[in-house]
Amino acid sequence: MKRLNLWLASSTILFISACTSNPTAPQQKANNNNNQATHSVRAETNLAQRSDVANFIEKTHNATGINKQWLTDTMNKSSIKPSIVDAMNRPAEKMNWGRYRPIFMTENRIKGGVDFYHQHKAALQRAEAEYGVSAAVITAIIGVETSYGANRGNWAVVDALSTLSFEYPRRADFFSNELQKFLVIAYNMNRDPFSFRGSYAGAMGYPQFMPSSYTAYAVDFDGDGIKDLWNNPVDAIGSVANYLAKHGWKRNGELIAQVNVTNVSAASPYFQRGPVRPPKTNLATLKQLGVQTSINTTNPVTLMQFEVSPGNNEYWIGFYNFYVITRYNHSNMYALAVSQLANAINERK
Repeated sequence: MKRLNLWLASSTILFISACTSNPTAPQQKANNNNNQATHSVRAETNLAQRSDVANFIEKTHNATGINKQWLTDTMNKSSIKPSIVDAMNRPAEKMNWGRYRPIFMTENRIKGGVDFYHQHKAALQRAEAEYGVSAAVITAIIGVETSYGANRGNWAVVDALSTLSFEYPRRADFFSNELQKFLVIAYNMNRDPFSFRGSYAGAMGYPQFMPSSYTAYAVDFDGDGIKDLWNNPVDAIGSVANYLAKHGWKRNGELIAQVNVTNVSAASPYFQRGPVRPPKTNLATLKQLGVQTSINTTNPVTLMQFEVSPGNNEYWIGFYNFYVITRYNHSNMYALAVSQLANAINERK
C-alpha cells in the first residue's frame, strides 16, 4: 500500500484536497460557417415570444454573431422547468464534516477511483507532467463531481439554463451569461443544442463545468479536434488539470495537514470563517498559540476547524494548493473530501 506524505508535494501527498468559475474573458464569437446545426424533434414552446427572451436573443446575436433564426428556433423549443426553480429555492441543508465526509468516502467511490486511474493512467500522468497537478487530485475531483462520469446529469442544459435565466430573478444575470456561452458552444460544435445533458444548474460533463468554465478552461487533451467533456474522460482529465493550473496551482507545493490544537480559545481568532480566502498566517505564530505539528515551513497557512459531531472537531492547516481546490468549489469541506478520496485512491492504486 502506498500511503503518501501528508503535506509534501502535490504529486506525492497524502491529503491533496459545481465548477463555476466565471472569469473575465473576451466574448467568444460563433463560427459563422456553422449555421446549419440542427435541432431535435421537439414540441414548440414558443418561449421566444416572451419579451425578455426576445431581448436575450437579440443581445446574444449582436454579441456572438450566432444566426438569429437558429437562436429563435432553439429558444422556441426550450422548456421552463418549475422543478428546477423549486430545487434552487430549497434551503440548503446545513451539514457538518461528520455527515459530509461519508457521502464521498464510500467503498464504491474509492474502488471506482482506482479503476478510473488505471483505465486512464497515461492521460492522468501526462496531465500531471504538463500541468503539475496531481493525478490523484484530478481523479478525486471527477469522482466527487460525477462518480467518474456515472452521474453527469440528465437535464437538457438549454432547458436548465433557460429556466434559471428567465424564471429565477435572484441570479438571472449569471445564468443568462451562462446560457449565452452554452449556445455559442453548441453552435460552434454544430450539435443539436438539446443533446447536451447536465445538472439542473447547467453544469456539464465529467467535471461538471459551467459553460463559462468550459469556454475558459476546457482543452482537447486527446487531440481529436473536439473539447468533449460530456463523453471523453481524457478531455475531462486535461481540462480539470488546466482549470487548477490556471487558478494558481503550485507544482510540487504543499497542500494540507491535520494538526492538534491544545488551546482552542487562543487559536480561535485564526480559524477561517466566511468566504474562503488564500492562506496568510505564519505557522510559527499558530504554534505559539497551541497548534501542534511536526511541520516546519515559512509558507503561509490557513487554520481550519471541522465539526465531526457536537463538541468533537478536527483541525487542519491548508496551504495555497488547498485554496486552489476551493476555486473549483468554494467550500473547505469539498476540498477536504477531495483530499481524503485522493489519498484513499493513492493507497490502493
